[in-house]
Amino acid sequence: MPIIVFASSKGGAGKTTAAIILASELARHNTNVTLIDADPNQHSAKWAQKDGCPMNIKLIEKSTEETIIDDIDSAQEKTAFVLVDLEGTASMAVASAISRADLVITLCQGSQDDADEAAKTIKLVNRQAKVLNRLIPFAVLMTRTNPAITPRTLKHIMKEFRDAGIDIFEASLIDREAFRAIRSFGGTVNDLDPKQVSGIDKAIANAHALAIEVIERIKGIKRKRDQNHD
Repeated sequence: MPIIVFASSKGGAGKTTAAIILASELARHNTNVTLIDADPNQHSAKWAQKDGCPMNIKLIEKSTEETIIDDIDSAQEKTAFVLVDLEGTASMAVASAISRADLVITLCQGSQDDADEAAKTIKLVNRQAKVLNRLIPFAVLMTRTNPAITPRTLKHIMKEFRDAGIDIFEASLIDREAFRAIRSFGGTVNDLDPKQVSGIDKAIANAHALAIEVIERIKGIKRKRDQNHD
């Protein structure tokens, strides 16, 4: 059962929004999901406790460095996907969750400061991989992107990542009012009223594209592991 960890060494990079959107999209397709909130701010838990959270999303709140390994291991036995929303810093809890991950999604907005912080997170992933003597797959997800234009700074950052051999999601998390709305009102983007929130169809398409790419990446990781065992 895949363990997907959302990590960034800074707050405000979009970890919670990405985790909620992916959890919602997986749940919408009748997949059981555990959402583990290991961020002291507990933003994922606040969303999951609002009306409209899909019934097949199981919440584990207030996961700490003392409990996170047990929380992940327990969740992996019970649900098809485990998503872990981590705090925006390098900590023992973050390192522990990364050590269990099948895929680490590193969040990055289109600024050089965010790119530098994403690089720190990638270094942490690579250190954990060396300690465990195993590959920990990761990829960068660009967040709060503009649907109409790609600024020069963002193009530069993405080129820097690619030149360094760092994998980047084809999908990005676009800056949509619908994604902000579910954080406030609860539920999923599919539940929003188009009379009250704009761009719902485009937000739904964005969420679907992200989920499809995550699933394809997980399948690719599994294929590589199976080939290595043969």
